Amino acid sequence: MSKVTEAERYLVEQICRGEDTAWSQLVDRFRGRLLSFATARLSQRADAEDAVQETFIAFINGLKNFRLDCGVETYLFSILRRKIIDGYRSKGRSNICLIQDIYTPRQEIGCDILELAGGADFSSSFYARKNEHKEQLKDSLANALSNLVSKLKKTHNFCDLKVIELLYYCQLSNSDVAKIVKDCQNIAVIKHRSLKHIKNQIEKLNLTLDEAEGDIEDLLTDVWEKQRLSCPKRSTIGSYILGTLDREWLEYVDFHLNTLGCKYCRANHDDLKAKTAQDKENKLQRRIMESTIGFLHKA
Repeated sequence: MSKVTEAERYLVEQICRGEDTAWSQLVDRFRGRLLSFATARLSQRADAEDAVQETFIAFINGLKNFRLDCGVETYLFSILRRKIIDGYRSKGRSNICLIQDIYTPRQEIGCDILELAGGADFSSSFYARKNEHKEQLKDSLANALSNLVSKLKKTHNFCDLKVIELLYYCQLSNSDVAKIVKDCQNIAVIKHRSLKHIKNQIEKLNLTLDEAEGDIEDLLTDVWEKQRLSCPKRSTIGSYILGTLDREWLEYVDFHLNTLGCKYCRANHDDLKAKTAQDKENKLQRRIMESTIGFLHKA
């Protein structure tokens, strides 16, 4: 689960106190990956830069509402994604590529999962209870899914992880998942096993999925999308670029980036790749300068 780090917490606290240097550091840290994300979805670089600028403006203006319950990167990506979606809607455009871009969860069109069956005659207290239950359910689902993902990664069970990503993150059917992950059999069994794990975790907290049973997959997708539960760490993506991961991790990260097509990790990948290229250029620059500076003085 993406959580705010102590370094990010300190940086945000400094920004709240009006420290220009801290704000500059935060912008410099996240600007590249946000721009990579926006550039992949918008045809004009100028539009992408505008979206990133608007994202940072929205972040600083709404900083008092940032509860530090998720990572700064996740929070910034959520703002940027909303800016891009709003831009598409205003222009009547759509943008489809990769699995992740094809799926649009109900939350994207302003539909509340737990209120779909609600009628106009229900009282405000009824909806208040429903909203409270939904938030409790989301928190417990996030913990259950996070534990499941951590266990699968720790045991290198990437087959099951790929399947549940496609099932819950992308909401693909069992048959479609089987076509994509050909080395994994018994998709239905993996799905049943993962749901059983999730429900067992929920029941330990004296909660129930009954109210959302018909839309449980929508709810799981919403939680997975917001928490970015299976996203590799930025350092792991860096190791993928350098080719230093072991075979199993390499194959999984490649799947997450290029088959699942996670928008956020692809943005991190593009940003890191650009920085790596720049670092190589800088090293070459230093080598040339070190090897030629003596001749310059003799000239």
